[in-house]
Amino acid sequence: MNFSRRNFVRLGVGAALSLREARLLAQGVASHTAKPLPRPAASGRPFNAHFVDVAAAAGLHAPVIYGDPEIKKYIVESTGCGCAFIDYDNDGWMDLFVLCGTRLGGAPVGTTNRLYKNNRDGTFTDVTEKAGLRLLGWACGVCVGDYNNDGFDDIFCTNFGQNVLYRNNGDGTFTDITKPAGLWSDQQRFGAGCTFLDYNRDGHLDLFVSNYVGFSFENAAVPGENANCRWKGIPVECGPRGLLTGRHSLYRNNGDGTFTDVTQQAGIARAAATYGMTVVAADFDEDGWQDIYVACDSTPSLLFMNNRDGTFREEGVLRGAALSDDGMEQAGMGIGIGDYDLDGHLDLFKTHFADDANILYRNDGKGNFEDATGSSHLGVETRYVCWGAGIVDLDNDGLPDLFMVTGHVYPQVERTLPQYPNKTPRVVFRNLGKGVFEELIQEPGPGVAAAHCSRGCAFGDFDNDGDIDILIINLNEPPSLLRNDLTGKSNWIKVKLDGVKSNRSAIGARVLVHYGGKTQAQAVLSQSSFFSCSDSRLHFGLGNSTLADIDVYWPSGLHETFKQIPANRLITLKEGVGPVPNRGWAKV
Repeated sequence: MNFSRRNFVRLGVGAALSLREARLLAQGVASHTAKPLPRPAASGRPFNAHFVDVAAAAGLHAPVIYGDPEIKKYIVESTGCGCAFIDYDNDGWMDLFVLCGTRLGGAPVGTTNRLYKNNRDGTFTDVTEKAGLRLLGWACGVCVGDYNNDGFDDIFCTNFGQNVLYRNNGDGTFTDITKPAGLWSDQQRFGAGCTFLDYNRDGHLDLFVSNYVGFSFENAAVPGENANCRWKGIPVECGPRGLLTGRHSLYRNNGDGTFTDVTQQAGIARAAATYGMTVVAADFDEDGWQDIYVACDSTPSLLFMNNRDGTFREEGVLRGAALSDDGMEQAGMGIGIGDYDLDGHLDLFKTHFADDANILYRNDGKGNFEDATGSSHLGVETRYVCWGAGIVDLDNDGLPDLFMVTGHVYPQVERTLPQYPNKTPRVVFRNLGKGVFEELIQEPGPGVAAAHCSRGCAFGDFDNDGDIDILIINLNEPPSLLRNDLTGKSNWIKVKLDGVKSNRSAIGARVLVHYGGKTQAQAVLSQSSFFSCSDSRLHFGLGNSTLADIDVYWPSGLHETFKQIPANRLITLKEGVGPVPNRGWAKV
């Protein structure tokens, strides 16, 4: 028996969950499935984006160690981690931050998170040691933002164990200030998603952290030990079901370099306990205040709406962004955010487990979401376990595409069930317009078609050539760096924001770009995809348009408009000032 979202709301979350309880205990991960929809005939349109993995040539040789490559004994080995584009030295070229895990029996010598400096010639130099960022452990998520408004982006990392806040010293080095900043926890947690945001609009970046499961090696069950430790009859690592749910935290920035835990007084603690994963903060109802969306594994996803008084109310089910359209929990992992249908509102793209469809949620502009998975033709693909994702214009035609990376969590399963391989390709859904997509795997090039067991991915323009490149985490392999060798004559524009009254990073700003009769919305984010952070310079494909109008809705509440901006350039906008010189940008 299935339940629509409306019936789910009518019954109440607790009642509906209890009615499905027997089915949910069949395996550790959400049991929702969806049959693939019929594939429409190919459009025959050329796709001008072409991706080549240049990681080796760029100097990204170190593997991302994460658990045993052949079999996972515990859930901490399976979740994987994220990555980030960050211009840590303010030279106008995006550097790379790559997280890493470890292994139960000890990691290979040299295993660590890594910072790669952009050499501005297509190559990178590993500056991890010099920067003071060496760390070995079970890293999970990363978010980036200038929490102290000194003009240099800082880094927050979640871990199974202890989360870490790194202050950017402005000289190429970072300092771990977790304890003096008030973010140290004596209790071991499974930190997962995180995001900087300015929820109270005081100009200082606050911090939201999701937690995945309650886990300890001492008390953990082993594969096959109970019903939550099997998948399709095969013994696998246990969870998340059967493990304690995570509790999520909100920390207010005090403006003096420290944070205060306001989880209780802000209303975050009142939400149902969930297995929290990726976090995105943006103004979904366009009231000028940032809301928080948490993709949750095997429990309803959460949507915290900002009450504009320092508190939130959780309305994920009510607003249609918590469950499948038939009222079921899914294995929510990654989140793409953007405006796929060009109506000026921020939509959501959430990734899920194999044998289920990934969901596209259409936003009506008031923070209410409708499932557009079927009408968009996204439901044709259900084969893969999907993770990092984005709503990004890969071919600069002015229509945002969908991208996601894939990879299984149970590497041993393919020995018995070869239809569920551990390494699988990346996927592009090309936007055909009118809210419809077409799946492409071979057409976008070898960087997309190649099979890997991937997790996080981040989107950015590492070579400053006016298109979107992609950094991807591959478990127990070096990361991939997909360079976009774009052909054709489509135009583009990038928007970089510098806050004044708003936080310096302008995180939470909403930008509308108008071109050729179209309007596209984007937001400055601290985390999206899966546990990852993308280039803070917002990239808009313009198609044939050579001019664009730009509306900026700053986190402070200021609204500014800039008319007739020429295409094919980066424009840096300072709050209340307007265009200012770009840092290090070679394309003018």
